[in-house]
Amino acid sequence: MNKFCHFATLLVVAVLVSMGCSAKGGLTAEAPAADFRVRGESALSSTQREGTGYNAEATALQDDIVPQGGEVPAQRKLVKRASLSIRVENPEAADVSISALMEKHGAYAASTDISENSRHYVIRVPHTAYDAFLAGMSGMGRTLHRSESAEDVTLRYYDLEGRLATRQELLKTYQLYLGKAKNIEEILSVEARIADLQNEIDGTGKELRRLANQVDYASISLEIYGPVAAIPYSGPTLGERVKELFSSFGEFLSIVLVVVIGIVIYGIPILLLLVLLFWILFGRIGLIKKLWRLAAGKKSETK
Repeated sequence: MNKFCHFATLLVVAVLVSMGCSAKGGLTAEAPAADFRVRGESALSSTQREGTGYNAEATALQDDIVPQGGEVPAQRKLVKRASLSIRVENPEAADVSISALMEKHGAYAASTDISENSRHYVIRVPHTAYDAFLAGMSGMGRTLHRSESAEDVTLRYYDLEGRLATRQELLKTYQLYLGKAKNIEEILSVEARIADLQNEIDGTGKELRRLANQVDYASISLEIYGPVAAIPYSGPTLGERVKELFSSFGEFLSIVLVVVIGIVIYGIPILLLLVLLFWILFGRIGLIKKLWRLAAGKKSETK
């Protein structure tokens, strides 16, 4: 009995030692190049299946963007816009004040439209100086209109940031495998994947930079109006009345001229035609008279 227990114990120890060696060998074994390629392609395929649109990828990456508990990141990304109309006493002095205010807060004018008694600016202001800039503008004159909006693009911003990082890591993976490719077919396939990834990285990076610029710099549409000129109405002056009289007389002459031209063009030919017909029918030729006499003669002969 003791021999049997001793033999069973040795057998169990041998099995455990062999299993440990096998596991150790499996963990330290280097993955072949073919497995490396398959993992890279499956990662790319899963990335492509996510779609290029924001709505499709925002859902897939929401768990990575939003912390547990449904809370958004502490640093919100807001795109701020404002529209402001102000009436001032001196538009030229307002130009100087606006330039000084932009220099103070590190803002710049994206566009400027200057008229005689009005100004229109589109100003880009750092988001940290947005409130202070609006406060400085409101004290410049009488506010006619003011509206503000803030678009929360936090999820979209971090989604683009995550997509860009994922594609950059995947690009490094394919660039690493490119040096391990064994034939031309594999090289061409990997280079095509690298080109596609580079295009996606460029597009995502451009969109992220545009969104970051909108977040970093708020847009303010500013309208500056000068004072309203109030001139009382005192009726037409003598010169205006004389001008109106000559204008009316000129209209009368133009009507008379049109009538005379009409008579010359249409009236005279019609009159001449009527005279010719009268001469033929009742004049020297007298066709009507001759016909009448001929008819009267025939009646007398019949009787």
